[in-house]
Amino acid sequence: MMPAPVLDQRTLALARVAMAVARGDEPAIRDRMRAARGAGAPDVWMDELLLQSLLNVGYPLTLVAFAVWRGIAPRATEGESLLHGDHGAWARRGEELCGKVYGRTYHKLLLNLRELHPALEALVVVDAYGKMLARPGLDEARRELCTLATITQLQAPRQLHAHLRGALNVGWKPEDVDALLVLAEQDLAPERALKVWEVWADVRGRRL
Repeated sequence: MMPAPVLDQRTLALARVAMAVARGDEPAIRDRMRAARGAGAPDVWMDELLLQSLLNVGYPLTLVAFAVWRGIAPRATEGESLLHGDHGAWARRGEELCGKVYGRTYHKLLLNLRELHPALEALVVVDAYGKMLARPGLDEARRELCTLATITQLQAPRQLHAHLRGALNVGWKPEDVDALLVLAEQDLAPERALKVWEVWADVRGRRL
């Protein structure tokens, strides 16, 4: 069993970048990237955060954030090639990571994806989780926390519910999620922040 992750200042700073990326707020992205670097977050964490942002906010906002980041860190860090085409390895590690994040609802997720469209299961498990989220360079706990940070800024209540559970499933403590949501609240309108806290109360009530 992996040790419980630690919610240090580097991790919180990285999560704040994820929130700004989700809003496309270039001044905030720049300021928060510099703050994350100042807090000691490795450049590879930022590169990996931005790559995984493709999954949650799409190419337009991700490319905006990468342009800001390259003004701060001109050279990309070395990382795993996405061109090696090892579909089997991506599928295996995607199944493992997706199963860990979704826990007991994993098989329900697969059924729901198949019902929405037959291609979605492979896109989520193989491409999203296997090819992207299971990459080295940023550990699974920080990846999931940054995914949650991003989704707090989006109108996606089902995904918010799933990734609040996911954060707990990969080892974050409820008080860690509390701390993240306090930060997210600063970027949200009051009514939106209230809805986020309501979803979290539901997750905590079911789990604890």
